[in-house]
Amino acid sequence: MKNHFLWICLLLLVGVSSCKSLQEKGNDQFLSGQYQYAINTFSQILAEDPDNREANQVVAESYRLSNRIENAAPYYQKLIEEEPTFESYYRLGLSLKALDKKDEAREAFEKAKDYTQDESYLAETQRQLESIKLSQGIENYWPNHVLANFKDLNTAGPDYAPVISEDFLYFTSGRQASGIYPADGSPYTKLFRARAEGLRVDVSGAQALPEFKNEEGLNQAAIAISPDGNTIIYARGNSTSDKDLPETALFASYFRGGGFTQPIWLPVNEDETWWNSTPAFSPDGNELYFASNRPGGYGGIDLYKATRLANSDFGNPVNLGPTINTPGNELFPRPMADGKLFFSSDGHPGFGKLDLFVAENDESGTKVIRNLGENFNSINDDFGIFFTEYPKAGFISSNREGGVGDDDIYFFEDKTPKPKIINVLLNVYTKQRVAGEDDAVLEQTRVVLYDSLNKQAGGDFSNSNGRVRFTLAPDADFSIIASKTGYFSKSITYTTRGKTPDVSTLVQDVTNITLDTTIVLDQLVLDRSIVLENIYYDLDKAEIRPDAALELDKLVQILKDNPSIRIELSSHTDDRSSDAYNQDLSQRRAQSAVDYIVSQGISADRLVAKGYGESQLIIENATTEEEHQVNRRTEFKVIEIQE
Repeated sequence: MKNHFLWICLLLLVGVSSCKSLQEKGNDQFLSGQYQYAINTFSQILAEDPDNREANQVVAESYRLSNRIENAAPYYQKLIEEEPTFESYYRLGLSLKALDKKDEAREAFEKAKDYTQDESYLAETQRQLESIKLSQGIENYWPNHVLANFKDLNTAGPDYAPVISEDFLYFTSGRQASGIYPADGSPYTKLFRARAEGLRVDVSGAQALPEFKNEEGLNQAAIAISPDGNTIIYARGNSTSDKDLPETALFASYFRGGGFTQPIWLPVNEDETWWNSTPAFSPDGNELYFASNRPGGYGGIDLYKATRLANSDFGNPVNLGPTINTPGNELFPRPMADGKLFFSSDGHPGFGKLDLFVAENDESGTKVIRNLGENFNSINDDFGIFFTEYPKAGFISSNREGGVGDDDIYFFEDKTPKPKIINVLLNVYTKQRVAGEDDAVLEQTRVVLYDSLNKQAGGDFSNSNGRVRFTLAPDADFSIIASKTGYFSKSITYTTRGKTPDVSTLVQDVTNITLDTTIVLDQLVLDRSIVLENIYYDLDKAEIRPDAALELDKLVQILKDNPSIRIELSSHTDDRSSDAYNQDLSQRRAQSAVDYIVSQGISADRLVAKGYGESQLIIENATTEEEHQVNRRTEFKVIEIQE
């Protein structure tokens, strides 16, 4: 019995020693940044002891620090069950937010506020709550852009950050990896290129970067190439060698003497312990944008801009400020020639982790940040936008669900439907008025079309059928004037509003609608009187009534359409008063009509007022009111045609 007891104790001692060794190993891996190895090690401990606080803590933090916080939720939950803290609730909220569990994330953030009095912690937690609220109202920046996985280019490992320079697509990839990056367990990345024309890429010809040799045992990523093609800047880091640089930094290679130089560390890094990555050149090549965690920023990783110096290096880096940078992380800047800056962020309101945003000026000139929307962004990381045809086509990178591997390259195109076209074909028929007969065709009449801005939009002579055809835009206003020697010129207004079908109901790309209108011209004969119908005056008065003004407006238009004519405007009375009275009344009425016409912009030199009283009765010895009304009339006649 004693021997059995000693044997059991020995087994327990070995087990405790083994467990302790495993824990120490995991801690060493975590402290050295080998997060995936630490996860693997502590997962073994959790398999035997699911409530082990240290194991849950390290696994949760390892996922968070290797940009996989969405996997950390169950481990933070375990920590909360044992001992709730602000940090555990806050990071659980971040994890749930990355999983698109907005209600649960909101609840975790609200509970986190109960475990701190720190004003900065409370402010950051409130910012997260506001971010969740704002993310629910995001609209697509480009509603008709469509995203697709570039399956032929992607591999099972990481593929991301494509840029195009001189007919080549350059990108980062884990293909041909020489080892595993211990922080997240993914293959080390190298720089590659393939021939490309816009979105068309010769995938079969993809090769490792030929300008200089990729190094082994570290990550080379996020390449930027100057507009002239003579400078390559990229991020290099995560080496397992103790003799290498301690942090990711920017390196540059320059075209010299027919080839590119070996990459060198850029002075803009400033400190070997600062993380610097995701470079991009300004459109003119005189500025370098990049992301850095250097001190003095607004959060974890901020965006900076450095200026090209006289020696061609970049220096004097400037933080892009709190409108763009947040307490979160901002990466992958892409400045455009129109002043817009595209970038990725997990600090602005979004759909998940890194989302794509644009910084632009609104109507008042104020810098605003807009999320590109759910046709670009997902609950995972979406980043590294590059335009092949701005803003209609290009590439982004994403590790969203449904991809080929880890980070994948996606392409996007503007799929805005072609607008349905409606052509209004207007037939204008020109005719002449013939007394006692139907209007007759008037050929060889000059017909001119004007748009709503009074700009000529077409003109031609009517054919033997008296027709001229114009093509008009729908929902627009026009004017048409017809003229021919020996006839009064005449203008009319014409609108296509309400005369075409609803575009949304159309099937064909082009629909032609044919409409007709007619312009009838009167012969222009010197000294031939033309009666103006419906010109009435109140009894014994000469003032122009509103109904008479409407009729006189027609004469105003005739005078405007025919600027070379002078007219006599005459007024006639019936014979029911004295000759002298009727003469005076008719003269006053004629003058009132002329005064009205002058008030509408017609020169007084073109008008003569003449009262004829009862001297030119049409019906002698009139007895009925109808006969008297025929005698009471207003007429005009052309008395001069100026050349």
